[in-house]
Amino acid sequence: MQSIYAMHQSCSDNLEKEEKFLFYSIDNVQDLYLIMLSSLIEIKKAEELFLEKSSQKHLSTKEERQPNKKFVNNKILEMLSENNSIGMALEDRKINHWELNESYIQILLNAIKNSDLYEKYMSNEDNEFEEDKTFIEDVFTEIIVPNEKLYEYLEDNKLTWIDDIPLVNTHIIKQLKAIKAKDNVDTFKVAKLYKDTEDKEYVTHLFRKTVLNESELAKEFVDKTPNWDSERIAEIDTIVLKMAICELLKFPSIPAKVTINEYLEIVKEYSTPKSSIFINGILDNLVKEFKTNNKLIKVGRGLM
Repeated sequence: MQSIYAMHQSCSDNLEKEEKFLFYSIDNVQDLYLIMLSSLIEIKKAEELFLEKSSQKHLSTKEERQPNKKFVNNKILEMLSENNSIGMALEDRKINHWELNESYIQILLNAIKNSDLYEKYMSNEDNEFEEDKTFIEDVFTEIIVPNEKLYEYLEDNKLTWIDDIPLVNTHIIKQLKAIKAKDNVDTFKVAKLYKDTEDKEYVTHLFRKTVLNESELAKEFVDKTPNWDSERIAEIDTIVLKMAICELLKFPSIPAKVTINEYLEIVKEYSTPKSSIFINGILDNLVKEFKTNNKLIKVGRGLM
């Protein structure tokens, strides 16, 4: 949707160029995921380095010589740090953001160490897996994710990340919650961008079929909005309608209800307050019309 909108705004007709940028933006979601996930690993490293330097001070205190290492020995942090899947993905995608911007890791580490969450965790002498896990979940959710300095850094780094941050963070939290005590170091797997090759092909097909058939797709709803001048309909709404109609007519494996629900969610996020009602009404009527005219062809049980 954003790529098609960008094409409209720039009056571009270079389909190949815009499609390339679309996939570039999607690949960047993976980079953002790895950056956020590796922040936990880098925070652990930063604290280990701090404890080591403190213990080597000429006039170190007893506490500095014999520090409480509960945080750096946290079982979840150790698992993530030693995980091959994460290590290989970071190397493959050449993720070195924190090496170049270590000040942000220090900001996050300071925020953690100044929190009540940290104080409570460190004061408990027990070393239980579930406590370690809950602590890291809470640190990520309550301290790292809402950190304004981190958000500003991500926003300045890549504009396309702004819409992806909630998705990425939600997935990481889900993965952290899924870790079990019985899991070994390599049980944790880096999330994939695409489920399979068909999943990736869907992106290409939806983009191309919508862009190459915009006029044809617009004809399907132009007479369904008699009380709306076409120029008064928000551009995002017209793009969403074209994409939704494209899915309804040209993607037989996607259930009509799924299509409608997905595009209503997009409209709620990116368009006007009344757009979802407007879009829902048009798509509902079109589905009924397509069924009557045998234009809605769906393959498989329960796909209507």
